[in-house]
Amino acid sequence: MKPAALALLILCPWLVSLDGHPGAGERTWARFASLPYPEDNLFLHDTFPEGFLWSVGTSAYQTEGAWQQSGRGASVWDTFTHKQLSANGDVASGSYNNIERDISAIQTLGVTHYRFSIAWSRIFPDGIVSSRNEAGLRYYSQLLQRLRDVGVEPIVTLYHWDLPQALQDRYGGWVNETLVYRFSEYAEFCFKAFGDRVKYWITMDNPYALAWHGYGTGKLAPGIRGAPNVPYTVAHNLIKAHSKTWHIYNDRFRDSQQGQVSIALASHWVGPKNGDINPEAVQLCQCSMNSVLGWFAKPIFLDGDYPTCMKDNLKSLLPVFSDGEKSEIKRTADFFALSFGPLSFRLLDANLLFNQSKKYFLRQLLYWIHTEYNNTKILIAENGWDYSRSNTKTEDVYNMYYLKGFLMDVLKAIKYDGVDVIGYTAWSLVDGFEWDVGYSTRRGLFYIDFQSEEKEVMPKSSAFFYRQVIEDNGFPPVPENKPITGSFPSSFVWGISEDVVQVETTPTTPQFVDHNIYKWDINGTGKLLKVKGVIGQARGGQCTDYNTIRQEIYLLQNTHATHFQFSLNWSLILPTGNTTQVIWANLRYYKCYISELLHVNVTPVVVLYHPTLEDQRLPSVLEDNGGWMNPATIQAFVEYARLCFRQLGSKVKFWITMSEPNGVKHLLGYKTNFTIIGHNLIKAHALVWHLYNNEFRKTQHGQVSVSLHADWVDPADPFSRNDIEAAARTLEFDIGWFAEPIFGHGDYPFIMRDWQSQRQIVGWHNSYLPYFTNEEKELIHGSSDFVALNHYTTHLVHLEGQAEAQAGYEFKVQHLKDTTWLASPDGKAVVPGGLRKLLRWIKSKYGNVPIYITSNGIDDDSPSKDTLRVYYIQSYINEVLKAIKLDGVNIRGYFAWALRDISEPNYGFYTSNRAAKLSVEYYKRIVDNGGFPTSKITSTKCYQDLYSSAECNPLYLRKQLLIFALCTSSVFTATMFIIIYYSTKQCRKYK
Repeated sequence: MKPAALALLILCPWLVSLDGHPGAGERTWARFASLPYPEDNLFLHDTFPEGFLWSVGTSAYQTEGAWQQSGRGASVWDTFTHKQLSANGDVASGSYNNIERDISAIQTLGVTHYRFSIAWSRIFPDGIVSSRNEAGLRYYSQLLQRLRDVGVEPIVTLYHWDLPQALQDRYGGWVNETLVYRFSEYAEFCFKAFGDRVKYWITMDNPYALAWHGYGTGKLAPGIRGAPNVPYTVAHNLIKAHSKTWHIYNDRFRDSQQGQVSIALASHWVGPKNGDINPEAVQLCQCSMNSVLGWFAKPIFLDGDYPTCMKDNLKSLLPVFSDGEKSEIKRTADFFALSFGPLSFRLLDANLLFNQSKKYFLRQLLYWIHTEYNNTKILIAENGWDYSRSNTKTEDVYNMYYLKGFLMDVLKAIKYDGVDVIGYTAWSLVDGFEWDVGYSTRRGLFYIDFQSEEKEVMPKSSAFFYRQVIEDNGFPPVPENKPITGSFPSSFVWGISEDVVQVETTPTTPQFVDHNIYKWDINGTGKLLKVKGVIGQARGGQCTDYNTIRQEIYLLQNTHATHFQFSLNWSLILPTGNTTQVIWANLRYYKCYISELLHVNVTPVVVLYHPTLEDQRLPSVLEDNGGWMNPATIQAFVEYARLCFRQLGSKVKFWITMSEPNGVKHLLGYKTNFTIIGHNLIKAHALVWHLYNNEFRKTQHGQVSVSLHADWVDPADPFSRNDIEAAARTLEFDIGWFAEPIFGHGDYPFIMRDWQSQRQIVGWHNSYLPYFTNEEKELIHGSSDFVALNHYTTHLVHLEGQAEAQAGYEFKVQHLKDTTWLASPDGKAVVPGGLRKLLRWIKSKYGNVPIYITSNGIDDDSPSKDTLRVYYIQSYINEVLKAIKLDGVNIRGYFAWALRDISEPNYGFYTSNRAAKLSVEYYKRIVDNGGFPTSKITSTKCYQDLYSSAECNPLYLRKQLLIFALCTSSVFTATMFIIIYYSTKQCRKYK
């Protein structure tokens, strides 16, 4: 689907409103496999429809506690947990005795609705209406009244698995059809007692889990491991109970109470095992959905009967509805109440996947329901995750990001897919008893200390996040994210960076090296014949003899870049690490490369050393002698730099001593001593800068700096002071480690020194941070002519006590992923705003220093139409423009990475075979326009639909060149034909 089509769906969602019928959902998998990329994956800044229901939920057994208080009867969960589990809901969250506490939490969130369930055995201890418990009735009446007082509408679930034990004992539970009548009697009483205050009723929750695991596997209460047919019998009765209850409300209460009734169905999502969207795999996926969700949804929402694939697979195990029952059951729900959470997957029988793969995609599920069930309106009755462990208190950052991701799925389903989602229920309000896993995980938006008497609650990060979303009614557009128009300064540098260039040791086309003279045998073989006895004058090899140089520079010219950055290979020039052995042929190749760049008006930017590249390591002799742990390597680097300045400096005006030296801490062999290695790298850089400044600057007039790996870091939990401090500390450890000594005050950041000292006190003896002498500080301070930054992505960091074994162990942080961010095939987040934050941070710390972004790029696995890279380039360059125009940052240039797919596959403007990708034309257009001028709108237009107009098509852009080439070829062919014709004619004449 093209972007234009996506826009059409947004403006006209009824175009995807399809008449639901069994099997209509099969189109879901193909649809989501062909959505426009990366547009569909971008974060959607938009709001939910007016009147959207914002809800939070709980269930009685999980939160109420008070299991023997005020006349409550036992439920099957009381019996089951006391006999078979190590934890129970006897006390749980204490909600029964803390109505005001829960009401306060509900008010804090700002929700419009609150979903809770009635404990059947609290109002009818024996399960039948004749055993009414007035204390239980007063409790729910009080809760409903307090909700009304604070302006929150209730969504009431009649039955959330806690069947009165008396009914289990008397009838055997839901295996017995009698419970259809007992349940409908109980429901009718509730409609009478509470219906004037309730507009949304849910008859029962997740009947799949109840039938399959309550009466089949025995994992849930009542813990029965029944015969193969038992779960289907139970489900049969549950469906009839729901249907009967709906008809009672419809016939006796709807007119007066104006409410709606549904059933909460839980579901997983499934995709083809290897992502192969073929008819057979899709049918298996469809059957998987029908065997769980469709088991209940098809009878209730469509035709009163079970899915065909269930009937085909189960045969006699599946009960049969009579024609009369089908008529009674079909369309007995006023909305689709969907539950999508960890239980949907944890309790999913693996056989029901049909050898396909579980997927956690709520958006696709919503669309499937939308197409399969007549575009029914959907209330998400339960959603959330259970990533937080039992020891997680208020900083539940993992659950918060799951919540964010699911909400984004819902918003896109509404805006992009035309799905009629009317509300969303976050689960749950407070921490509680989590069924078969007890208290080992926490799903609440509010933390409860289960060991305390008071059971006080504290809002978690997810509560603050959810409150903000509700307050904003979604994710409204942020002015900072809006692209701007404007041009870069006329002197702005447009470059491309490449890690390495492939060195040729001998010329590939040694023209005129052969001394012989040849003539063309036009009357015979047509080949060149050597003229005997005649020797011509030969010339020496020239830079044009290197075929790869010509090829690379041709590619570079086609981008219209003004500068090109590449790295020298120390080992190829000085294999012993010092000047006792110089490989002049390799050095000559680099000279030629630089000369040919200048010949086509491209300025070379030369990197002396790239310590983190596998094929750019130290010369083996130096590595064997301790590498950068040995101070002698510092002096060897200075001598290497001196040779390069002498041999190449007359043609090079931009030098980078080292590229990304701050990345050495991530190298496996350097992790233990990375602070010492970094210490020596900083000193080596400073000495080389001073070498150039003292011996070469006056004659060569160049500039020297060091380029730092500078990804931005944000706190994973913006509501946590710990995470905010951890993000600031990470920036200092990652960037300030080198930047502060060089661009700041000549020493390491104070926060880094202080943190390392604290770590040593508690026993982290490998946290040693060396000290610079006063002379070294003076040497290092200011040893740069500009700031060079290599920026690729943004990271989220979270302070966590169990992080020692993870990346960032030295300062106890975990790196998190925000699934709502666009990400590359390699998993790198595309967060353009992070670059602008970085640039402002550099300015705030080091003043208005000149800045070059010396490397910026992303992987894109498309061999030609690399639309992700196109979006990336546009967005990141636009953030640079914002930093210049809006923030006053002194940015002098931008280098896109990389020229070709060589050392880093999928990062290049060209493939390894030198075929141009779409991004070449796009980058060229930005360079030619000098940015995003108001009068030039082709950049934005062309990205929105890359091939929708002729002027955006690369073939059109080359049309004149193609016409010229065709004409030239035609003229050449005609000329050669005439020459040959007349030559032959003359030869015949003289015979």
